[in-house]
Amino acid sequence: MVKAEWNGQVIAESDTYETVEGNIYFPPSSLKKEFFVDSSHQTTCPFKGEASYYTVSVNGKTNKNAAWYYPSPKPVAAHIKNYVAFWNGVVVTK
Repeated sequence: MVKAEWNGQVIAESDTYETVEGNIYFPPSSLKKEFFVDSSHQTTCPFKGEASYYTVSVNGKTNKNAAWYYPSPKPVAAHIKNYVAFWNGVVVTK
């Protein structure tokens, strides 16, 4: 089981996940959607493609662009389509 926590709250957990470049990617169904807000922020990875972001909001605190995913990844990263990874203080544990 993997778990993502921020500000004292579990925001995602799953028995299945993917690991790419040292980051754990959670399946979309494992997210507790009430803590996620779409962000307009995007970045590009030459390997995976264009990433979209979520801002995480828990107990009145906001963590801007703390989660990212690839809605249309390049073929080599197709297995992580819409899977979500975290950074910026979100603690991911196995």
